[in-house]
Amino acid sequence: MSNTRRPRRRDDRPYDFNLDAVQAAAELRPFVVQHAGRRWTLVHMDTLDAFDLLAAADHGDAAAARRIFALALGDDWDDFRSHPMPRYKLDRMFTAYQKHCGLKQGEGPASTDS
Repeated sequence: MSNTRRPRRRDDRPYDFNLDAVQAAAELRPFVVQHAGRRWTLVHMDTLDAFDLLAAADHGDAAAARRIFALALGDDWDDFRSHPMPRYKLDRMFTAYQKHCGLKQGEGPASTDS
């Protein structure tokens, strides 16, 4: 990243888009699953840090999915991982989590609705 100063705008508008005013289009309810005899709560995908997700996506789909689960489970991630899970169950859970979050299968959380 360069330290070069960008030219100042010549008009009196301080910005073109107020990102601070953007609100979620729907309620961002957490997603709760039962696994290994315990309830696990994943925060809604739309609340996850987009920059973390974009960085993980550079390393492929598996890395992105792993980062989504780690962020969504937070402090419970290591404990969740300590319980073996067959891939078919992980796939079904991820599909259900995407649906809960309003995404189509295969659509990433960095997608836009436009």
